[in-house]
Amino acid sequence: MKKKVLVLAVILTLAVTAVGCKTGNVKNNGKSVEISTSPAQIFVEPVSGMPEEFVLGADVSTLIAEEKSGVKYYDENGNEQDLLLTLAQNGINTIRIRVWNDPYDAEGNGYGGGNNDVETAVLIGKRAAQYGLSVMVDFHYSDFWADPSKQMVPKAWKDMSAEEKHAAAYEFTYDSLKRMLDEGVDVTMVQIGNEITTGLSGETKWSAMSHILTGGSEAVRALSAEYEKDISIVVHFTNPEDAGKYERYAQMLSKFEIDYDVFASSYYPYWHGTMENLTKVLKEIAEKYGKKVMVAEVSYAYTMEDGDGFGNTISEDAVCELYYPVTVQGQADCVRDVVQAVVDTGDAGIGVIYWEPAWIPVPGDSDVPREMLWQEHGSGWASVYAAEYDPEDAGVYYGGSAWDNQAMFDFEGHPLASLSVFRFLRTGADTDVRIDDVQDAVLKVRLDDEIRLPETVCAVFNNGETKEIPVTWDAGADLPDSSVLGEYVLCGMAEYEGMKQEVTCTVKIVEKNYVENPGFEDGDLSMWILNNIDNKTTELFVSEKSVDAVEGGKSMHFYSTDEVNFTMEQNITGLNPGTYKYSMAMHGGDAGNQEIEIYAIADGKEYTESVTITRWQEIQRPVIEKITTTDGSITIGVRVKCNPGAWGNLDEFLLAPVQ
Repeated sequence: MKKKVLVLAVILTLAVTAVGCKTGNVKNNGKSVEISTSPAQIFVEPVSGMPEEFVLGADVSTLIAEEKSGVKYYDENGNEQDLLLTLAQNGINTIRIRVWNDPYDAEGNGYGGGNNDVETAVLIGKRAAQYGLSVMVDFHYSDFWADPSKQMVPKAWKDMSAEEKHAAAYEFTYDSLKRMLDEGVDVTMVQIGNEITTGLSGETKWSAMSHILTGGSEAVRALSAEYEKDISIVVHFTNPEDAGKYERYAQMLSKFEIDYDVFASSYYPYWHGTMENLTKVLKEIAEKYGKKVMVAEVSYAYTMEDGDGFGNTISEDAVCELYYPVTVQGQADCVRDVVQAVVDTGDAGIGVIYWEPAWIPVPGDSDVPREMLWQEHGSGWASVYAAEYDPEDAGVYYGGSAWDNQAMFDFEGHPLASLSVFRFLRTGADTDVRIDDVQDAVLKVRLDDEIRLPETVCAVFNNGETKEIPVTWDAGADLPDSSVLGEYVLCGMAEYEGMKQEVTCTVKIVEKNYVENPGFEDGDLSMWILNNIDNKTTELFVSEKSVDAVEGGKSMHFYSTDEVNFTMEQNITGLNPGTYKYSMAMHGGDAGNQEIEIYAIADGKEYTESVTITRWQEIQRPVIEKITTTDGSITIGVRVKCNPGAWGNLDEFLLAPVQ
């Protein structure tokens, strides 16, 4: 749900009708491309203060592999057309292309993910130049994927020292970039490393990483002078939500005198915090260190469907924050808001690049299955051949596209309406108001209580409005038996002013629970007694991040730079005498010397059960099975003590009668 580096200018000559129809040409680097003339199919709020020289980019690194695998792309009228032309017609002015050193085994079999060697970059870059599209080259300085989970050294650099990698990075960058420039590729930006949050080319210490970064930077500067061309140098990090980390990275870049122009961030709203925070941290870097800033990667899902049978990164089962509807309009809203977030950093904010908007399913058939095409042409996330280089990741998870539901083209290669957001960012766009998404209902019913299905559901409209609209549940479906624990799904139809949409209600029959505000969803915490022993625990508050909650949207968060040491309890009275069980849920990480236990006190007797937290989203559910009370009173609680740096979340406290 919606909540509130430099390249030549893109000049739009447009006529705007009341329904958002655009006509005219877009000129990229002096080359004229006829812009789309179709009416807007999405709402777009104009970006306030967006400069003329602003990078609107798309990473299309898998393009050649996709086409070799039989993928075809179309314009909005259904005519087959060069993908890059379609992007240019929709306001894209820059293409980003990743480059791996040697993404092949000894027999020449590609590792997959586009098989992005220098040759592939040249092919894509030359085509981009036909439509006046500039290019951002993304050197990973690895033979395959480089990101925070892995920064692997290229095979040819395996036995090199950090100093030797300096020379190797210079040579590889210089030779690769020179080839592109000689072939007519309009390179305007060069990334020296990809998401180097945890390292670069097998090095994890900044003293070693700096040699590689300097080698790459020196090569770019040499070619800029040789070709008399202004090529910006970009460094690229991720996880802007981690407090203080971007400041530390900028300090290290300054300390080791890395020569660069642009501090770039990945920003995936599922994982990377709020856009307000993104603006804040990038603006701080820009103001303190005098650098330009941008978002080098962003994307959002428009559907939860899987187009090729290879699991998607974002799916119904993914643990992530969905701030927008998973719809075409939601995808467009996300892009628009990220652009605004970068623009809001001030003059330093120079661009946003959408990651792999065209990585859709390869066709395949009974004669040539898509699995074979993935292996032969590298159009999947990884091929079986990548296992020799990356056995722990690619060797296990090789296969197709994990990104097809985040593309801006449908599974058959037709552009989605969300792609047009780039050409509407300055002018805005309107269309007919319609239901964009209806939130399925979830009903929690305690054992033996009456089941009352909701009469309305929440509808999200494509203009960003939300309304409760009537729903009719399937008259032929029997209500579940509330005396039997379980989860049941009922179907219905939501309707508003002639618009209809199917909806479901998941009915969860759960145990009776005598804990008040058991998941901290209610703002009133007066029933809980929270004791921060010696005030040592730095952070102890209700978190509103749903990804940290076990159920619902809130949980009790803890973290400390000093020792973690606190208790939390609730005294429950008015119970019927008898036997009860008590449980709760928790997860966390970086916790050593753990002394964590849940406890219950009844009739003067204490019951305990210890628990050990391991990592994020590995939920622990300690249970005390039998607690006897004769006076109808039970105190339940938890004690948490562990080393500095430990963190975690508590949720879903339960005190239920034993049947």
